[in-house]
Amino acid sequence: MEVGKGISESDVSRAIIEGFTKDLMEYTRTDVVIVGSGPAGLTAAKFIAETGVKTLIIERNIYAGGGFWQGGYLFPKTVVEAPAQEILLDMGIEMEEVKPDLYVADSFKVVAKLLAAVADSGAKLLNSTYVDDLIYKGGRIGGVLVNWFPITQMPKFITCMDPIALESKVVIDATGHEASMATRAAKVLGFEIKGHGHLNVEEAEREVVKNTKEIAPGLITCGMATASVFGTPRMGPIFGGMILSGRKAAETALEILKSKAIAQER
Repeated sequence: MEVGKGISESDVSRAIIEGFTKDLMEYTRTDVVIVGSGPAGLTAAKFIAETGVKTLIIERNIYAGGGFWQGGYLFPKTVVEAPAQEILLDMGIEMEEVKPDLYVADSFKVVAKLLAAVADSGAKLLNSTYVDDLIYKGGRIGGVLVNWFPITQMPKFITCMDPIALESKVVIDATGHEASMATRAAKVLGFEIKGHGHLNVEEAEREVVKNTKEIAPGLITCGMATASVFGTPRMGPIFGGMILSGRKAAETALEILKSKAIAQER
């Protein structure tokens, strides 16, 4: 078989345009939108989507993975503590125990296998996309407004370009330290974003999992976004709490969707 025979440039363009447009049309209305594709967001996406729930991840960078790509000081090692390593081991990620209950792995292996697991679960990703605002109606968060992230880098006088709306039943803020979805919601609903505190690995890991919850109707925070909302310590380059927070966010989202379905049946 001769490579490329019978394939034109327009065939390639059509495949890209039709494929992307099909996905975008399908996800203008979805069950869960996860904003941010770092460790907490990706973990949440995997656990939600593998139940058959329609899940969309939105990432402003061209790549997914967030802080998982590097450890501290740009050294590409991912460190997690027990029991979070079990989640990674279940995905086939090799972990080395460096001391009791503390594990390390090559970052690229962690990201590659986690991204593959998320893709296999059925979740979709919109990269190079940022959330301009939240949809708020009927007393709850009902989706997001999105635009191309490169627009934010353009001169101010030409950036008045309207976003498009994507409806969802639940939004998960996995935007890290910025807690950008919670910050937007706080302006409308009048609650306080405290900002994360000092570095304290043990306390930070515990509190970020404990405080992963629905903070406003239809809005869940996880990972470092949770620490920023509740003013708990930062954790530095350790990811166990982030992974467990992502799983808890998934469980919370599924509970919300179940309660909404029951209410609709009634």
